[in-house]
Amino acid sequence: MALTMNDVDRFEAARPRLEAIAYRLLGSASDSEDAVQDTFLRWQAADIDRIEVPEAWLTKVLTNLCLNQLTSARARRETYVGQWLPEPLLAGDPMLGPADTAEQRESVSYAVLTLMERLSPNERVVYVLREAFGYSHREIAEMLDITEASGQQIFHRAKKHVADGKARTEIDEATAQRIVEEFLAAATSGRTEPLVRLLTQDAISIGDGGGKVPARAKAFEGAVAVAKFMRGLFRPSEAKRAYVGGSPDVWAATANGGPALVVAVEGRVVGVMCLEITAEGIVAFRNQVNPDKLERATQQWGATDHGDPLLKAF
Repeated sequence: MALTMNDVDRFEAARPRLEAIAYRLLGSASDSEDAVQDTFLRWQAADIDRIEVPEAWLTKVLTNLCLNQLTSARARRETYVGQWLPEPLLAGDPMLGPADTAEQRESVSYAVLTLMERLSPNERVVYVLREAFGYSHREIAEMLDITEASGQQIFHRAKKHVADGKARTEIDEATAQRIVEEFLAAATSGRTEPLVRLLTQDAISIGDGGGKVPARAKAFEGAVAVAKFMRGLFRPSEAKRAYVGGSPDVWAATANGGPALVVAVEGRVVGVMCLEITAEGIVAFRNQVNPDKLERATQQWGATDHGDPLLKAF
């Protein structure tokens, strides 16, 4: 049966929410768009008049598609070159979804998206649907064809895994912005000591180059090791400029609701560094430099006014 314009409009009204769910589950904008498009194809093939609650039906179809994707993604990650990190989304990207509550903002933060990689596919789905979108345990159980009691157990287990891996209490946006600026000044000073003072003793730095851009396979661990790496990273060189195809500039920005640095060459984003900052200092740097995971960021970057860079042409 052909879709009516009303049927198409109903799906399009649900698309932003479906994309936001898929992104939290898959950590990839392109994979999320594909999952939502596959959901539309199933909507197109369904007997829509027999669907009592379209929102629940669409969410169930999407989450099951994502479950299949998560299961196969685990196998792909085993052969992924280097560290795997989610695709960062810059401020204003509609795929970030709702940010009205602390739980919603946290569920899309870069740190928590990375932590959710440790969860089983079922744990990730239950955690996202409950924590970020407020679905009841009964609704989640119906979507996943499990008992409500089982869903509650999965949720509590997932929430504990995420809580155990989280850093200390985060700080307010203005303080985070100041620390980002202090970090950049220290990183370009050519000295290690100012950097060490901004980091926690157990600080880490992780990079995702996807085998296309050089990135260390293992994380740098500890304040001194991270500081030395950052000092070298921000040291100007002709080789770096040649590699990225020009002279990169650096801006302070927001990615996934948290403080970040965006490195761009003539409007093309070549790196997004997401910082995890607490009252004790900078806990983690998660650096996305895989060009495949920066295409959407480049589009978003080009569509916004981001002012003058903090650092020009290093």
